[in-house]
Amino acid sequence: MRNGDDLEGFDGEASSTSMISGASSPYQPTTEPVSQRRGLGGLRCDLDYLRGTFGRIKLAEVVLALIAFICIETIMECSPCEGLYFFEFVSCSALVVTGVLLLMFSLNLHTRIPQINWNLT
Repeated sequence: MRNGDDLEGFDGEASSTSMISGASSPYQPTTEPVSQRRGLGGLRCDLDYLRGTFGRIKLAEVVLALIAFICIETIMECSPCEGLYFFEFVSCSALVVTGVLLLMFSLNLHTRIPQINWNLT
């Protein structure tokens, strides 16, 4: 049975100095160093997505929805306005939804929410 003197300096883990005997030791680090994240809270703009096909299409959708919404808002008067109001709602909704999706994909926020099937979205 061991007494307290035998366990002095023992805190439940192996000492790193006694186990590492050189470059051929099996106790070498096995993980890669963690790279420092740039940006605000780890957010960074994914320029590869914006330069790709889907990024360009989504950016064009946002611009066209913005142009459509601005054009609708310039109309001063109309006689039957139901179609105008519907188009205004659709263009505003398209601008908001597509803008949010563009931000999600261009800032890589979709990787932080794995519960959503982003390919389907």
